[in-house]
Amino acid sequence: MAVFTPVSLADLSHWITQFPLGKAHAIKGIASGIENSNFFIETESGEYVLTIFENLSFAQLPFYLNLMRHLAERDVLVPKPIPNVKGDLVASLHGKPASIVTKLDGSSQMAPGPAHCAAVGAMLAKMHLAARDFPLQQPNLRALHWCSETTPLVLPFLSDSNADLLQAEMRYQLACAALPAYLNIARGPVHADLFRNNVMFDGERLTGFFDFYFAGCDTWLYDVAVTVNDWCIEQASGVLDAGRVRALLDAYHLVRPFDEAEQSVWQAMLRAAALRFWLSRLYDFYLPRTAEMLTPHDPTHFERILRERISAPAPTLTEPR
Repeated sequence: MAVFTPVSLADLSHWITQFPLGKAHAIKGIASGIENSNFFIETESGEYVLTIFENLSFAQLPFYLNLMRHLAERDVLVPKPIPNVKGDLVASLHGKPASIVTKLDGSSQMAPGPAHCAAVGAMLAKMHLAARDFPLQQPNLRALHWCSETTPLVLPFLSDSNADLLQAEMRYQLACAALPAYLNIARGPVHADLFRNNVMFDGERLTGFFDFYFAGCDTWLYDVAVTVNDWCIEQASGVLDAGRVRALLDAYHLVRPFDEAEQSVWQAMLRAAALRFWLSRLYDFYLPRTAEMLTPHDPTHFERILRERISAPAPTLTEPR
């Protein structure tokens, strides 16, 4: 887990008086995430999640927090940010931006079956449609331009084989990004990090998506690819499970149908999603930041997924008629 900025109960008790939540009773660090400091907090009015943002600025945060509020108001299952007495969703804590959001029920489903994947697919499509009229704009900060900037930073640490793979995939993705189909597919706000540990379930009932702090405006298909690459694989090998893929894609398609342009770039988009997370894990592994508690994710996991997506075609977005 990562806690870059420790917060004591005494710190919280003083700071939380600006929120309409009553007195603070307890605070506990959350054992996940490597970008922000996250805590479960208990107050007189209930349980919430406190996040201190280690990389995002005060100027950037309105996009993420207002997106969550926008979605929550449209019945998408996401945490709802709590404004302070001034109406602000962000307030300074230890000199860093911080926010409080509602706590979701349930727990993460780390061994999903087809029913879980179908629920995720349907809610993801609902989320995309609900965000169409969101007025703020924020690019996906870890899109292809970030990959281009990060590649030379990690190359010196790689074996010849992995360096060749990374450079070849970057050339492929840059070429794909210039294709008319890529330029014309549907876009809007995306979660961009919808892994198993960012979704809550109560049994097979989905209770919410959370951790929107990689969100940005990108292609909706990219969001689907990121999700499939985590929810629909055999963890040890990265091989796609056809039943789970079909369940997720079919459920999504029922809510927001895929179009022909998306069909044509689907395989490349799965590779783009694998590349992005391989690169971020390489960066965190070889160029780590100091934290009170920090265990970087294993980069080889997404190296395997990328190699698998290159060598083995994935199930199509929709079943042929």
